[in-house]
Amino acid sequence: MRTRSQTLAIAVVATISVGFTINQIAAVLLYGSLPYDAIMVAAMVAFFVPHYLHIRAALRERAFRGFPVGLLVQAAAAYAPALAFGPYWIAPMAPILMGAVLLRLRFAVALPIVACAMAIHAWVFTTMLPDGNLASGFYYAITVFVTGFVIYAVTRLVVVTRELERARADLAEAAVLKERLRISRDLHDGLGHSLSAIALKGDLARRLVERDPAVAAGELEELVRVARDAAQDVRQVVRGFREMSLSQEVDRGVALLAAAGVRCHVNLVDAEWPKAVSETLAWGVREGVTNVVRHSRATTCSITTSRRGRAVRLEVVNDGRVEGDSSLSPVSGRSGGGSGLAGLRERAEQVGGSMVAERVGDSGFRLVMEIPVPDASSKGTADGPGTSELSQPEVAG
Repeated sequence: MRTRSQTLAIAVVATISVGFTINQIAAVLLYGSLPYDAIMVAAMVAFFVPHYLHIRAALRERAFRGFPVGLLVQAAAAYAPALAFGPYWIAPMAPILMGAVLLRLRFAVALPIVACAMAIHAWVFTTMLPDGNLASGFYYAITVFVTGFVIYAVTRLVVVTRELERARADLAEAAVLKERLRISRDLHDGLGHSLSAIALKGDLARRLVERDPAVAAGELEELVRVARDAAQDVRQVVRGFREMSLSQEVDRGVALLAAAGVRCHVNLVDAEWPKAVSETLAWGVREGVTNVVRHSRATTCSITTSRRGRAVRLEVVNDGRVEGDSSLSPVSGRSGGGSGLAGLRERAEQVGGSMVAERVGDSGFRLVMEIPVPDASSKGTADGPGTSELSQPEVAG
C-alpha cells in the first residue's frame, strides 16, 4: 500500500520532471516541424520510461543489478537530441538524469558522473551560446547538482521513513511481547507460590479439622489471607506495580516451609541492597521455596545470603530429591529446567547476574544466584553471613 510520504515523493519528482521540461516541449511543439515533434516524443519516451523504472525500484527498495542499460538509454535521450534542438535541450534533461544516476549507481561511480555533467553544462552555457557567460555556466552547473540530489534525497527520504515506520512497529511489537512475558513470568512465579501455600493450608486444615478444630480454623484463616494476597498480587502484576522485599519473602518462605513440615535455617547478611537487587533475590527465594514445597521430599532447607566481592550470593539448599516431570529436575543454569527456573535466570541476567540450579550429592538440590551490587549499597558486614538464624520445627501431620 502506498503511503502518504511515498505519494508526496512521487509528486515532487513528477513536478520537477514536468516543470523542467515543459518549456522545451512547448517550444518544440510550437516552432518545430513534424520530424522534430517525432524526435521529441521518442526522446521523451526513451528518457522517462527508464527514469520511472529507476524511481519505482528505489522506492520499493529493490537492489539494482547488472549493467545500467536504462541509464545509457536515458543519457542518449538527454544529449543526442541536442544535435537537432540545440544546447538548450540538455538544460532540463541532464539534471533529472543525475537523480537516476545517484539512485542507480554507487556514490563512488555516481559522483564523478555528476561532476562531469556539471562541467559539461558549465562549458556549454559559457562558451557554446552567443549570449553565454560565466554566470550562466555556473547557474546551469549548480542546477545539475541541486536537482539531481533533490530527486535522490526525496526518494531516499521515503525509503528511510518507511524503514523507521517498520522499526517503530517492530519496537511496539517487542514492547508488547516483553510485557506479556513479564506478566506471564510474574504470574507463574507469584501464583505458583501462593497456590502452593493455599494447597498446604487447606490440606493441613482438612487433617486437623476433627482432631483440633481451633488450629484448623486458624489454618483456614491463614488460607483466606494467602488467597487475598494472591488476588492482590495478580492486580499488581497486571498493573506493573509489583514490588518485592527480600526480608518479607524470606519470612513468607519460612512460614510456608514450616507448614510443609520442612525445617528452615536462615542466614542473611545484615545489609541493605538496592531495590533491583533486593527484588531479584526475593524472586529467587520465592522460586526456591516453591520448588522445595511442590517438587521435593525435603526435610530441611537453608536460605543464605553472603557477600562475594562486588556481588551478593543467594543459596537455597534442601535435602530432598526432586520428583515428577523431568522438566522440573534441577539442572545447570545454562539449559533445561522448568519455566520457573528459566524466568528466574532471565531476572538475574537483567541485572547483570547469574543463576545456577544443580544437584547436591545424591538427593540434595541447590539454587544459587549471584547479583552484582555497588560497594556503597551495603551497610553491614562485607563478608560472610549475618548472625540471624530461624529454625522452624517440623509440623506433624
